[in-house]
Amino acid sequence: MRCTKVIYFIGIIFFLLTGCWDRKETNDLWVVTGVGLDQTKGGEVEVTVEIHSPSGNEGDGAGGEGNQAGGNKTILQTGKGVSIPKAIEDLDTKLPREILWSHTEAIVINKELAETGIREELDFFIRHPEPRLRSYVFISEGNAKDIMALLPPLERSSSEVLIELAKSEILMKVTLFDLMEMLKGESGASILPMIDILPPEEGKQPLETIAYINRSAILEHGRMIGTITDRLTRGVLWFRNEIKESTVTVKPEEADGLISMKLIKGRTELIPKIDGNQLKMTVKVETIDDVIQNKTNWDLKNMEKHKMLEKELAQKIEMRLTDTLEMVQKEMEVDIIDFGETFRQKHPDKWKSIKRDWKERFPSVEVTFEIKASVLRTGQGSIP
Repeated sequence: MRCTKVIYFIGIIFFLLTGCWDRKETNDLWVVTGVGLDQTKGGEVEVTVEIHSPSGNEGDGAGGEGNQAGGNKTILQTGKGVSIPKAIEDLDTKLPREILWSHTEAIVINKELAETGIREELDFFIRHPEPRLRSYVFISEGNAKDIMALLPPLERSSSEVLIELAKSEILMKVTLFDLMEMLKGESGASILPMIDILPPEEGKQPLETIAYINRSAILEHGRMIGTITDRLTRGVLWFRNEIKESTVTVKPEEADGLISMKLIKGRTELIPKIDGNQLKMTVKVETIDDVIQNKTNWDLKNMEKHKMLEKELAQKIEMRLTDTLEMVQKEMEVDIIDFGETFRQKHPDKWKSIKRDWKERFPSVEVTFEIKASVLRTGQGSIP
């Protein structure tokens, strides 16, 4: 009996030591780091994948384009089809290895495709078990394939440039998860960073450059309807309480030059109110900034001048918010500043009746601003 138990115990140990019989070796996979989505003239979807090749083996029978970027190799390959799965099926016929999507960190969607709607395309990346919901999403002014083909001088690939741009949080930073939440939101409005190709430096080849964020794309129910400038994008970030980086330059009336300040900390609170049939929103902003350049003859250590500067800062921020509101509320009539969600959270019962006509009621929401600006530091010294 005891011998039987020993044999049984040893058998279990050997069973547990059998290893991963269904494992996939890295050498047997194509690791996708970036994806570009374009629309062909025939209306098909063109999927361009950026494949990281750490071994530096550019071809390996793939038949794709090889890029030299930052001392590492990337391979580009394209597939076409009536849908993303069909385009990937076409892609599979051109690649000798299985595609691994779990390392995809940047998804670039061409403007023309975005103008027809991106819900169906995004459905693939959300349903598929491999792609990351933390992948950053961008809209490209030109072909997404051209963005993927760039040869950045410092980073390993074009997708790494895009990742660093998103992480800088100077303008919009939107992941696949963020976009999914916006599309499910009360207003159906969403905003994405828009990228274009920076002209190459003199003497460089056309592809030896990087992409950069210069605007934001506005989408309604997944379809792109317009763009806003980087200045108004920062206004949207203020409304959404997502501002991280900002530099404000003011020209006081009583001064003979400019003063620039850098944001240290910013906070926005939206306070909704329903007064009869009138919808009202109070936008409370608190900002703390440091002076980074003083081109005036003002002595900022003087308390009176200090207070005047804080007043100028508050007025400048309110002007930016007012301009942003004019664009998104009056001209575009798209709620990308979370007014609808704020009313839903604060007045859930009344929101049920408001929601039906929100598209028509959003432009008439009465908005007031309460801005408190503080200048923390005026600098270590000044040049006499």
